[in-house]
Amino acid sequence: MHSFTDEWEHGTAASPALGGGIDHLVEPAPLPVVLAVDDEDVVLRLLRRTLDRAGLGLVVATSDPREARALFRLHSPDLVLLDFHMPGRDGLQVMEELRALARPGEYLPMVVMSGDLTPTARRGALARGASEFIAKPLDPVEVVLRVRGMLETRALHRAVHDRNKLLEALVAERTGELERARIEVLERLARAAEFRDDATGEHTRRVGRLAASIAREMGLDARTVAMLRRAAPLHDVGKIAVPDAVLRKPGALTPEERRSMQDHTVVGARLLAGGGSPLLTMAERIARCHHERWDGGGYPDGLAGEAIPMEARVVAVADVFDALTSDRPYRPAWPRERVLAEIIAGRGHHFDPAVADALLALPEVMQGAPIA
Repeated sequence: MHSFTDEWEHGTAASPALGGGIDHLVEPAPLPVVLAVDDEDVVLRLLRRTLDRAGLGLVVATSDPREARALFRLHSPDLVLLDFHMPGRDGLQVMEELRALARPGEYLPMVVMSGDLTPTARRGALARGASEFIAKPLDPVEVVLRVRGMLETRALHRAVHDRNKLLEALVAERTGELERARIEVLERLARAAEFRDDATGEHTRRVGRLAASIAREMGLDARTVAMLRRAAPLHDVGKIAVPDAVLRKPGALTPEERRSMQDHTVVGARLLAGGGSPLLTMAERIARCHHERWDGGGYPDGLAGEAIPMEARVVAVADVFDALTSDRPYRPAWPRERVLAEIIAGRGHHFDPAVADALLALPEVMQGAPIA
């Protein structure tokens, strides 16, 4: 049995330059590719000649069904024409092999050609996934009509697929814009709340930078570190609902005032809830849980140990460290040595020991340098 691969192109030759214009620079649209598999060379020549005259595209042909997989991978055809009965491997077997190579969800028409015109053969081919069944001996007019129809259908499927991809990209872009706008509003809201408690309004940003440094020191992945840097500054957004008389009170809080202060965790989580993005979901967990304690003595839910989300455990340490090293309306900043002693004393009680150790391992923390 003779085996060969035959390629033919129609209308793709380069045009000569025309008077310095740009027509010759316009590339022609890519032609459809038709893969034909038939053990009779005369049939392949007929198909090539027929599709050539009809201008229906590039024909890739073989008389050896064993070559079909390699040709399929090489040329990514738009249509496959298969002989039903071939020695060694029939058209239905080849069709199943090629289907497995097609991209998921792709519409790839496959046409079976056969001289077996029994209803059983036709139904069998269609049941196994054939798009069309063409009788042999081939009628050139029928071949052209069937092939043109299949190629037009595939082109429509691809156009719809491309349109859907474009719409998905536009929706994703718009969703991203809305998400960024919402995050910006929340960040400004968090800073507005912080201005009432911190004269510079920089506490939230410093906590974000320090939390990212701690997470990096702990070996968390780069994506988590980056998200934490963005999410951590929103940890106290709920303070916007705390009265000034409570937030800026210089003395000890009454039990009622303390409850009002503690409610900022729940309020913040509610403000951040329902965002849908991983960033806002992380920020919601941080806002609610950054005052939980490793030993279970925190608020609002009394969580303990690893039941506290990792990002909240990180922010808890960063928040306390920055708060204690900064001036507040109700007290001056503590000396760095006292703050470090406080972190060490809280290790395993207030703080996750691993997070506290990561903070204490940062050179900038130990040396008093700015957090990058």
